[in-house]
This record gives sequence, structure tokens and C-alpha cells, in this order.
Amino acid sequence: MGAIRVLLVDDQPMIRTGFRFILEAEPDLNVVGEAGDGASAVEDARALQPDVILMDIRMPRMDGVKATRTIVAAGLPTKVIILTTFDLDEHVVDALRAGASGFLVKDGPAASLIEAIRVVASGEAVIAPRVTRRLLERFARLDDGTADTTPPSLERLTGRELDVLRALTRGLSNAEIATELVVSEATVKTHVAHILEKFDLRDRVQAVILAYDAGLVTPMADR
Repeated sequence: MGAIRVLLVDDQPMIRTGFRFILEAEPDLNVVGEAGDGASAVEDARALQPDVILMDIRMPRMDGVKATRTIVAAGLPTKVIILTTFDLDEHVVDALRAGASGFLVKDGPAASLIEAIRVVASGEAVIAPRVTRRLLERFARLDDGTADTTPPSLERLTGRELDVLRALTRGLSNAEIATELVVSEATVKTHVAHILEKFDLRDRVQAVILAYDAGLVTPMADR
């Protein structure tokens, strides 16, 4: 596999320069372009066909949410990682629902940025503890699992699949879910696959959004 092609999208040139400096130090990452707003990002995504786009969420002309939705709707073979200045941004769930494959805060460590790009380029979603657990813990409050009823929209899930979905919303990896539920990692992978298949979901991020929309995950009060 060749170098991962990355498009940088941010309305602040100095931010783009900083990201370019970090990424071009990695032999397997290649910055193929930069854009200063969402509309330009859509045009560049079509022209450059990057593997991954680092997309700022707040920009002029077209914000990152709308740009992501447009890129995903166009069927482009590009994954989007949303960037924001804030740990808790009210538009993050909108961006993930629009089709983004992950979320990062701009002031996070460079190693997390590099790892996230590699993870997303490999076809996985950045929904692992090492990248997004802080977002999930601060943004969402899980039910305690004691409710007698399952949200109607999730009734097609088995009890164990519902357990796995709850675990996904906490940002747990397959290995961590296996340990918590006392099953094999292969069994967890099977349950995740069934969840995605039953609801025609693209990846684990979309499964978390499903849980959010169904009421399994609800907004937290401000801390």
C-alpha cells in the first residue's frame, strides 16, 4: 500500500501549516492539498481523491458538517476526521451522523492525530478509547442497563447485541468488550457485524449514532 493521501481543511493557515509539518514527517503520510473552507474541501475531495480529510468543523462558506455530508453523499472513497477546538462541541454528533469516521480535538497529541489517520485509512472508525473516549464520556450518559424495556427502534437486537452496542457507545475496543462480557473477541466481532448488518450501518461510529438517536445514549447536563 502506498502513502496515505491526506487533505487538510481549516480556515486558519497556521493550523494547516502545523498539521502539514507533523504529517509530512511520517513516511507513510502524504499531504496532497489544503482548503480553507468546506466548499473548497468538497471541490478538492472530488479532484484529489484523498484517502483521509482532516476537516475543521467551523468554517466560512460551508461548515465541516455540511461538507462532510456532501462528500459522503457523493460516494467519494474518502474518510473524514472532524477537528474541533473544543472537547465538547455541539456539532460533533451532527458531523458523525453526516458520515464522519471520527473526531479529534486540535490540541491533542500529535501521535493521536497520526494514529487516527492510519486507523481511518485502514477502513476502521476512530471510535476507540485511545482517540475518542474523552468525547464519549463527556458528551453522553449511558443508561445503567436496568431498564425493563428496549427502545422500540432497537427491538430487532438480541439482548447480547444490545450489551455490545452499549459497550460501543463507551468507546470500548473489541478486546475490552470481550473481557467485560466474558466472551471471546471473535464473538464480539460477530455481534458487531450483526448490529451493522441489521441496521445497514457503515461502521462503529454509525452504531453509536444509532444508539444516540434511539435514546440509549442521551446528552449530559453541563458539568
